[in-house]
Amino acid sequence: MPIFLSNTLTRSKDEFHPIVDGKVGMYTCGLTVYGRGHIGNFRAFLFADVLRRMFEASNYAVTQVINITDVGHLVGDGDGGEDKMEVSAKKTGESAWDIAAKFTELYHQDARKLNLLVPHVEPKATDHIAEQIALIEKMEANGFTYLTSDGVYFDTAKLSDYGKLSRQKLEEKEEGARVVVNAEKRNASDFALWKFAAESVGRQMEWESPWGKGFPGWHLECSAMSKKYLGVPFDVHTGGVDLIAVHHENEIAQTAAADGVLEANVWMHSEFLLIDGGKMSKSLGNVYSLDDLAAKGVDALAFRYFVLGAHYKTQLNFTWDAVIAAQHALNKLVDVVRDWEKPSTPDTSRVLAFMERVQDDLDTPTGLAMLWDVVHDDALPNDVKAATVLVFDDVLGLALEDVVSRPIRVSDAAQKLLDERQKARDEKNWAQSDALRDNLTLLGFRVEDTAEGQRVREAR
Repeated sequence: MPIFLSNTLTRSKDEFHPIVDGKVGMYTCGLTVYGRGHIGNFRAFLFADVLRRMFEASNYAVTQVINITDVGHLVGDGDGGEDKMEVSAKKTGESAWDIAAKFTELYHQDARKLNLLVPHVEPKATDHIAEQIALIEKMEANGFTYLTSDGVYFDTAKLSDYGKLSRQKLEEKEEGARVVVNAEKRNASDFALWKFAAESVGRQMEWESPWGKGFPGWHLECSAMSKKYLGVPFDVHTGGVDLIAVHHENEIAQTAAADGVLEANVWMHSEFLLIDGGKMSKSLGNVYSLDDLAAKGVDALAFRYFVLGAHYKTQLNFTWDAVIAAQHALNKLVDVVRDWEKPSTPDTSRVLAFMERVQDDLDTPTGLAMLWDVVHDDALPNDVKAATVLVFDDVLGLALEDVVSRPIRVSDAAQKLLDERQKARDEKNWAQSDALRDNLTLLGFRVEDTAEGQRVREAR
């Protein structure tokens, strides 16, 4: 079956044709590890994960690269201000290297909770300084760079089709640009490839280069590392819509200037995650991590379920009511599939219909609905249901292989605590009830109180 993908570059949904038959190279812009990843970041990573799963379920051999940005991303995403890593280090008193290591590990923990597939390559910007310098040298040799007192800049006026991704002409970008910090820039849309490190600043992350000691610009790493691990052009580049107008536009420009080719054939972007109908903002206190969700009784896989319920190209409005409803839906699904017989052979017609939907620009909302159709089909034997649902979940990634046909077995120790907790609840000793619930969690069980009494689930 053909695969159709929406390409931001062409503004159309086109049939996908890989550069090499049977193989897909895909690059996803990863996290800037100056702080904890938030649920807005993870919507974009979940989209890329489902895309990879869909390709693999369609029998493609995928190479997925997701970078770690640990240097060069300045506050405000422009060329002025401080590096986000250095700012975080100053606030905490830790080194920039320690900050990067800490938040990279937290990101990995969150990725595991969300059941994100591990990328085949996860390059760090700081490990690829030589490749970034070499890329600047190619652009310089081709006449696309110039020097200022604070760094090496890309001359966007030298690239005739600069702005092709966002569909903004150079003059439109200049009219809408922020106040230019560096008066030496030739065009407001020009961007730093290499920034010089002022001695008075005392940066922790800096390197020698042919132009002077400094550090790479944020956009440079992705052009350099995607080229190293995927070649240029490669098949698919993904990210959030916030990256279109600046970061991805500049990536395309760098690769075109250095190698004379388009960096990737297909550019795909997930829409924003809204919070209560508005923007996510630290000032509003609504930049939520997975830990914040867990504190409200919502696990990471329930957030994944919530994200799958909307198409990646539509804005998704996060509310606590909506994500708690997703938790309830996932709980119900898990309860049902646990009691099925061992998987046998999937229903071929349903699998083909499901794949046709997800191969049509990742129609995960319909894919989820089709999963529930299987669950509710009383005419379908449970062993066939189990096999079919597991095939669907190869794409959806809800980790159902951990629960299908695996009834909960409550240990004697857990049952003793459940009995004690029921007694505490009968006596309205809520503090004791809560304490016993926490002890059950340590044993790997989660308890819900329903009208019919205590319901036990495995803590996933």
